[in-house]
Amino acid sequence: MAASCMGVMAQMMPNDTTHHRSAVVLTSEHNQHHTSNDVIKAMYEANGRHFQDPRAPRFLFLDRKGRVALGIGGYVKGTMSVGFGGIARNVDFVTAAIATPPQPDMRNQFSMDASTSRLFFKLVGRNTVVGDFTVYIESDFRGTGAGYYGMRLRQAYIQLWRLRAGRSWSTFCDVAAAPPTIDFQGPSGTVLTMNTLLQYTQPMGENWEMVVAVETPSATYTTHPHYNDAITQRVPDLPSYIQYKWDDGQSHIRLSNLLRMLSYRNLVADENRFTLCWATQLSGVIKASRHFTFYMQGVYGRGYGSYLNDLGGYGYDLIPGERDGSMVAPYALGLVGGVQYTIIPRLFVSAAYSQCRLYDEPTLSASAYHYGQYVVANAFYTPFPNCQIGIEYLYGSRHNYSGESGDAHRINTMIQYNF
Repeated sequence: MAASCMGVMAQMMPNDTTHHRSAVVLTSEHNQHHTSNDVIKAMYEANGRHFQDPRAPRFLFLDRKGRVALGIGGYVKGTMSVGFGGIARNVDFVTAAIATPPQPDMRNQFSMDASTSRLFFKLVGRNTVVGDFTVYIESDFRGTGAGYYGMRLRQAYIQLWRLRAGRSWSTFCDVAAAPPTIDFQGPSGTVLTMNTLLQYTQPMGENWEMVVAVETPSATYTTHPHYNDAITQRVPDLPSYIQYKWDDGQSHIRLSNLLRMLSYRNLVADENRFTLCWATQLSGVIKASRHFTFYMQGVYGRGYGSYLNDLGGYGYDLIPGERDGSMVAPYALGLVGGVQYTIIPRLFVSAAYSQCRLYDEPTLSASAYHYGQYVVANAFYTPFPNCQIGIEYLYGSRHNYSGESGDAHRINTMIQYNF
């Protein structure tokens, strides 16, 4: 039955992609001719994904009326890494984790990892009451436990009409504008985080769209035991963007904004207070020709450290102010620029540079992070359908306010099989 189903698939979609043709479609003979072309196309929508997000599912199940499709997919990914000349003590290449000054016991490192393998379920359909809908759940194996390898929820959301609710990439992230890397962490200055959200998309003509959202805030502080303390957040984050896209969505330019109101405890005044935070980002991906694709991201603002790759989790959303117990939101800058060159359809090379920079030196210690740099060059080859191999060189540096700095180098290799 699988062979006949694949024939029906090809007949329905004469302009489908390789991913469409490789799918195994399971349905009943009774309903093959009632299958919805639009439902299957929605299943294989590829625009707006991060390079490491799973692609089209290999297995597709259709209901009897052809109005609902369930896709099951993911990939198994194994990486091998060799660090030398200084290392980032992490399974990922985190430039903020580079030792400063360099340490003799942190010059070399060998590691292997399979925890970024993915598994997802995607349900798409059309209902006469709610219209088009999508239900998506995705996991990897970066959960807690020795050496990771516990299943971890990455995304879980429901999309009805123009609304998305659940856990997904933050609206402030432009994940399609991140350059391709084997490294799971990615460039130091890129905005890359997931939040629980309620998001609304408003199309504005054929090429423009505006998106607004309410998202659960996540923040880490650097506090002083006598002057201030972190407390629970009381106000949601408010990200939004306006985007112009062309080339069937393969290219776009996006302007994003973020407003935050972070709460903390002023121990001197013995009261809870708020600090207004904001950020603005210009980003995009431009497919200039069938060979060249360019990636760019530039973000600046204050109090948004949890959104930046190099600052997330290090206590840089708010830092101590004066001895009156106040806390301030430090300014931060993130830059990413990259290029991809497709040699042949199965082989491409890419390179990128990124920098993350933290300001407000007067209130930070001499050993505090000042800026980090991230350089990557890689090549990816598809020897046969659904299998991809890659090799990558990484260079990173961390610089403190004291002037101390440390460097790190890493070679990554990868094999990945998509299903």
